[in-house]
Amino acid sequence: MILARFLAALGRPVLAALAAVGRVAFFAAQTLRHLVTPPFYLREFGASLLQIGWFSLPVVGMTALFTGGALALQIFSGGSRFNAEAVVPQIVAIGMARELGPVLGGLMVAARVASSIAAEIGTMKVTEQVDALVTLSTHPMKYLTVPRVLAATLAVPVLVGVGDSIGIAGGWLVGISRLHFNSATYLKNTTDFLEFWDVGSGLVKGAVFGFIVALMGCYFGMNSGRGAQGVGAATKSAVVAASVLILAANYVLTGLFFTS
Repeated sequence: MILARFLAALGRPVLAALAAVGRVAFFAAQTLRHLVTPPFYLREFGASLLQIGWFSLPVVGMTALFTGGALALQIFSGGSRFNAEAVVPQIVAIGMARELGPVLGGLMVAARVASSIAAEIGTMKVTEQVDALVTLSTHPMKYLTVPRVLAATLAVPVLVGVGDSIGIAGGWLVGISRLHFNSATYLKNTTDFLEFWDVGSGLVKGAVFGFIVALMGCYFGMNSGRGAQGVGAATKSAVVAASVLILAANYVLTGLFFTS
């Protein structure tokens, strides 16, 4: 009996976790199906693109700028132990393009966008606006989920590309002002060692991270509990789930892209 109770106590959270994964996977499959079938709400897509892309640019840009500067300082400090200070431009460029640009950009967008989407859709559900869409013969997923997911999937890679450029510029500013690098030499080392796939892999990661962010925001918003407490819990869960999935997806994608 004791063993049975122990196994039951151990199995309940495992089954609950598997059920949650199944619900999210089913929601993602539904989203992809609606993504390729009409009708399409272009006005909602445009508004989502502006909200997710343009309005996220300042926070992504500031994050990238300070990250690039701090990365240059850290690499210079660590490289000085092995007389390898000259690799600062190359490592800053590769590190920002491959990892820090997409990951930090994705996490900042998750903090800003996933919470916003979950709170907005959760509030619409609590106030029965989602039910009103059904009454008006409008599919809630097509009107609320698909435009946001598509906008995030397209906008986040652009944010990542801009963030990469700003992060590399931040490393360059620190390099020439604090670390006494020659500006022309710094820029030449950056362009000579940065390859196309270094940037391309980060943009692909950005598209995946954008899909995850919007999907989690919409999923938890659609499944929000009643009242202010339910909306708050949905918002928190959306940010946590999006952040964890971004880090997990980054590991998987890095293994696919850069492991022979």
